[in-house]
Amino acid sequence: MEERQKMRIITGAMILVALGALFLLDAIGLYKFDKSWPILLIVVAIGILIQQPKDIIGWIIGAAGFAILFMRNWYTEMSQLVLNVVTSLGLIALGGYILYRDFRKKKGS
Repeated sequence: MEERQKMRIITGAMILVALGALFLLDAIGLYKFDKSWPILLIVVAIGILIQQPKDIIGWIIGAAGFAILFMRNWYTEMSQLVLNVVTSLGLIALGGYILYRDFRKKKGS
């Protein structure tokens, strides 16, 4: 099995473990999923950075995960509506950039 494929399997497994842990914490009432889901972004970023440490997308996703996690849990003065709009637009922009970058790579090949 090629190294890159192994890393993708490891990243997928990390995401499943994190998702299961977050659902478990929510189910037993320790930490609500609506406040903890940004941890999944951090796990995805770690998976990307393990594969390619210089990949800017991994760093952006990780930073977004930390920022959203902070705002959802510890920055209570910010309006929930503003937080949701900023989070949504940021995720849409990030996803669009990733799709654009991937499309550009395939078109150039």
